[in-house]
Amino acid sequence: MEQFIEFANNHLELFAALAVTLVLLAISEARKGGAKVTPHIATQMINKENAVVLDIRPKKEFQTGHITGAVNIPFAELDKRISELHKHRDKPVIVVCNLGHTASGAFKKLQEAKFERVSRLSGGITEWKAQNLPIVKK
Repeated sequence: MEQFIEFANNHLELFAALAVTLVLLAISEARKGGAKVTPHIATQMINKENAVVLDIRPKKEFQTGHITGAVNIPFAELDKRISELHKHRDKPVIVVCNLGHTASGAFKKLQEAKFERVSRLSGGITEWKAQNLPIVKK
C-alpha cells in the first residue's frame, strides 16, 4: 500500500488520468444498462426487501425454469404490459434475462416509467443456475 501511495505522489498526472478513466468508465456502464446485482445480492433483496423479480425471457424459456415468484413479461411485450408492474414501484425490481445482456434494455424502459430501484441480475438465469440456486418449473 505504501508503494501505491508513493507511486501516486510521484506520478500525479498518471494517477489523475487513471482516476478520470475509471470515473468515465463507471458513468458509461451505468448509462448502458444500470446496476448489476449478483445472484447472492439478488437473493438478499428478494428475502429482505421483497424485491420483485421480472423475468423478460420468452414464455417457453420461462417455463423451463425460473426464480420462485418471478413475474414473466417477455421483453417484446414489456412496453404493452409495463402497467402490470406499477403496483411494485416502491419495491426493488430485479430484471432477469438469459445471460444478463437483454436486461439492460428492460432496465432503461423501467427507468423511463419512473421505477427508481431497478437492477439487473448479473449473468442472468444462466448464472443463477450455475450457482445451484433454486428454480421452479411450471
